[in-house]
Amino acid sequence: MAFNSIEFMIFLPAVYLLYRFMNLRWQNLMLLAASYLFYGWWDERFLFLIVLSTAIDLSAGIMIDQGRLRIIDRAKASAWTLLSAGAFLGVNWDASTWSEKFNHSLGMQYCGGVLLLVIAGNLLYPWLVKLPDARRRSVFLFISIAANLGLLGFFKYCNFFIDSAEDVLGAMGLNAQGLRLDIVLPVGISFYTFQTMSYTIDIYRRQLKATHHFLDFALFVSFFPQLVAGPIERASNLLPSILHKRTINFDQSMRGLFLILLGLFKKIGIADSVALAVNSVYLTKGDVTSLDIVAATVLFAVQIYCDFSGYSDIARGCAKIMGIELMTNFRLPYVSRSPSEFWTRWHISLSSWLRDYLYSPLGGSRGRKAMIYRNLLLTMLLGGLWHGAGWNYVLWGAYQGSILCIYRLLGIGTRRASKDEIQPSPSIIRRLLGVANMLFFFAITCYGWLLFRAVSFEQIIEFTSQLFTSFGDLGAGMTMRKPTLAGMVGLLVLITYEFLEYNFKDTCFYRRFPVPIRAGLYALMIFVILMGTSNAPVQFIYFQF
Repeated sequence: MAFNSIEFMIFLPAVYLLYRFMNLRWQNLMLLAASYLFYGWWDERFLFLIVLSTAIDLSAGIMIDQGRLRIIDRAKASAWTLLSAGAFLGVNWDASTWSEKFNHSLGMQYCGGVLLLVIAGNLLYPWLVKLPDARRRSVFLFISIAANLGLLGFFKYCNFFIDSAEDVLGAMGLNAQGLRLDIVLPVGISFYTFQTMSYTIDIYRRQLKATHHFLDFALFVSFFPQLVAGPIERASNLLPSILHKRTINFDQSMRGLFLILLGLFKKIGIADSVALAVNSVYLTKGDVTSLDIVAATVLFAVQIYCDFSGYSDIARGCAKIMGIELMTNFRLPYVSRSPSEFWTRWHISLSSWLRDYLYSPLGGSRGRKAMIYRNLLLTMLLGGLWHGAGWNYVLWGAYQGSILCIYRLLGIGTRRASKDEIQPSPSIIRRLLGVANMLFFFAITCYGWLLFRAVSFEQIIEFTSQLFTSFGDLGAGMTMRKPTLAGMVGLLVLITYEFLEYNFKDTCFYRRFPVPIRAGLYALMIFVILMGTSNAPVQFIYFQF
């Protein structure tokens, strides 16, 4: 179920109305059921992966923290895993008759494998609980990380590495066709696996206490607003909101509704509108000019920002009207003047995750410069691979890591003023230089988006060559399809809105304005959304990750 679908427009009000008439316990149970319905609307089979990840990480967290599972904890984890296997794997819900639904031989084989896994886990428990404290903690951390990365690696990267091996073997004259597996990538698997891994890692670091509440932890893993495309929440932030009574006030609800409106405005009004122009260049089989490439790449920078930040805004808005605060995932990223600043503004939940759980354990900014550069490159390389199973994402990650290293080597954008240092008011010249730096780094960012959006290495080479050898040929004109009116009007409104937000340094700046001006802003956003509905719906870009 997508945020920009008719089904969600019915789903959200129904969930909210039920939510307001329930106490905390029933609210959480209803939200868990709603979250499973939200995710299972796409493909119910993959709900089993969420339940399996929930059972493994809850059990691993308790074993790391306390060294022993209560009988009730083991019973809940085992029962939920087996019941979910039967419901989501053992039943063919697409079958037309009831006999066909339950006569599903492949599904029963899967259920048998899950049963053996549960039995093995329970048989090994008496031995695992007797391990020395330090070793037990390490073993269960390894189990959590191996299970999550194993699921992620199999579904997301198995065919990627098989295809790469086929290419290598084919170049050697060996026939390796037919190795590719028929695997469907579960939506959002990169997000919820990273979220659950951070839970067990934080417990291992003694930064968090484990919870015994299975259903509440299951809601933490599957909370529908941020399940599919983030933000990647930390248990220290989201779990307390799930475990304790939540309060909802009028201002919070109004802010949540505005975030939903803003997100739909970005997605439907702008991102889906400019997608037509971007696709007319990146998906074309004909000739394109250098101006086409530049315009389409800049518009893709707009598209991916409005698409992804729009999803995050809707997610935060849906959570906020229920009294739950999700982290801010974007803070005006295109005003950045350096890569280090950009990654504190773009996809903040992922960049902070990579910093805390990969970059810092590798050594971070400590030690020799060569080691720091290695850490930066490796972190961004793996960050690129996280985005997708394709060599263009690996290349994009390497590019981002290289830019970080170059800026750091030159000492640009890495110095931070101390709290006691008085900053002089910038002169006009300093302001102009700041704008020039901003535009220069935006151009660097846009070339990164070319690597990200390209459909093949051949296209990357062709477009890059054309940019550097034919850019002066302005007489060639443009063949790119123009964005729709909704996209152009919406982009003008968004630029004005974010310019004011940047200058006011307040995300709620609009609430300072008189009611008629605010009403005009809301009406204009709704009008752009209505214009944007004439475009063909486009799936959220980050659903594929």
